[in-house]
Amino acid sequence: MRKLVSIQTVRAVLPIEEADAIEVAKILGWSVVIKKGEFQVGEKVVYAEIDSLFPEKEEFEFLRKNKFRIRTLKLRGQVSQGICFPLSILPPGDYEEGQEVTELIGVTKYEPPIPACLDGEVRGMFPSFMRKPDEDRVQILQERLTKNNGRECVYSEKLDGVATSFYLNEDDFGVCSKNLNLIENDKNAYWMMAKKYDVERKLRALGRNLSLQGETIGDGIQKNKYKLGRNERRFYLYNIFDIDKYRYLDYEEFTALAKELELLTVPFLDENFILTDNIDELVELSKGYSVINPTTKREGIVIKEKVAKNDNRFSFKAINPEFLLKFGDE
Repeated sequence: MRKLVSIQTVRAVLPIEEADAIEVAKILGWSVVIKKGEFQVGEKVVYAEIDSLFPEKEEFEFLRKNKFRIRTLKLRGQVSQGICFPLSILPPGDYEEGQEVTELIGVTKYEPPIPACLDGEVRGMFPSFMRKPDEDRVQILQERLTKNNGRECVYSEKLDGVATSFYLNEDDFGVCSKNLNLIENDKNAYWMMAKKYDVERKLRALGRNLSLQGETIGDGIQKNKYKLGRNERRFYLYNIFDIDKYRYLDYEEFTALAKELELLTVPFLDENFILTDNIDELVELSKGYSVINPTTKREGIVIKEKVAKNDNRFSFKAINPEFLLKFGDE
């Protein structure tokens, strides 16, 4: 679960070239621009991630120009992601590193408006018999990266659309957004993808309890950054989840089944990637342009174990800071 605001320790403080009044603090794997001398190495701070939406209170009035939302910024050439406060903004108490204080401060997560084409009637919450397609950001995973350093992985382009899941479970076919199970509706983009790619028939022909998870992009979705044609939308598969075994398929089985289902997959950029535990290197790897449209900066990459060590496959995302600076945070 993502902690928008938490207690963290300043790992390092580094100078910014030709900047006299500011410097950069390292918090987890994030780089955060601070006033010079504001925080010291080893000091505990209140750290808020990008997409934190602060309450309209006097102490946060300086955030009004960005509508109280924490965004990715670039100051004197240095990318800054997040914001730090002294512990004194909290009520008196003992606070431990990693402790979440999101609700204590009154912060919520920024959620973009839902386009009309994605609106739909709700059948229920996202089903518990399959995992929700959600990846942690690389900046909070140093310990797990170190543990998995050297593992063989694959990485793919992260597309900027909407998470879309289809499933067949015990003869019941369903379509889901990131968080909800949706009632069938021909005007809803999620269900339109199911029909466009004939997903229900294909899953029933396989005779397995599976969930297909991917990204829908195109007209009316996230400002159509890939510049698809009017009314054109596409579904790109990135996960296949075995409901009976409650695990994701490994890469080779995934690609074979995607081919059998005649479904597009997200662009895979490296099928034999040896994982490093250097967060800066992984963020650098996220930079570049989209395979879907080479004139558009790619949102980032998703890295996954090629063959999972156990049912809890290690995977995560690295978001391209240049994409965030151009288009805004997720």
